[in-house]
Amino acid sequence: MAYVIAEPCIGTKDTACVDACPVDCIHPKKNEEDFAAEDQLYIDPVACIDCGACVPICPVSAIFPINDLPEKWKHYAEINAKGYIRYLMNKYDD
Repeated sequence: MAYVIAEPCIGTKDTACVDACPVDCIHPKKNEEDFAAEDQLYIDPVACIDCGACVPICPVSAIFPINDLPEKWKHYAEINAKGYIRYLMNKYDD
C-alpha cells in the first residue's frame, strides 16, 4: 500500500483527496451508498500509483506514505486495508 489515511480523517471525510486522485482510488465517495456508514475514507492499495496528489490537498493532514506513518497511527495501515476490503465487499454485494 503506497499511502494510508489515518485518524485525522475520522469524522471529517473531506473528499478533496478523492477529487485530486488521478486514478480514482480513494473511497467511498460522497455519492456512494457506504459514505455515511464509514468513519473515514480508504485508499485502494492496488490502484494507488504512489503519486502523492492526495497528500497536500487533505485539509486535516490525514494521508501519509506508509513508511512515514507517525508511530501513533501505524495501526491505520491495517485499518485502511480492512476498510477498503469491506468497502469492496459492500459494493459488490448487491
